[in-house]
Amino acid sequence: MKICPLHDRVVVRRQEQERRTAAGIVIPDTAAEKPDHGEVIAVGPGTRLEDGRRCEPDVKVGDRVLFGKYAGTAIKVEGEELLVMREADLLAVATADSAS
Repeated sequence: MKICPLHDRVVVRRQEQERRTAAGIVIPDTAAEKPDHGEVIAVGPGTRLEDGRRCEPDVKVGDRVLFGKYAGTAIKVEGEELLVMREADLLAVATADSAS
């Protein structure tokens, strides 16, 4: 099934966090926090302005994004949990540091 979000909504796949601490301690699923970053897998066409023009979204499919811990609505698509949220709920787009 293909998800096509409406208006300014985006669909995000959470990125799994490391289940082991730097000291090697394994964190069980029940104690682990849900990741607050992920990858955009679908983007809506944007919101309509009062004059009828469409405001294009700032994110695109494939962007790695940061969002609040409780942002979005969780949905299941073919057994995979995804988040649907407004673009305004995204906090930042993560980019690779090219200075190193």
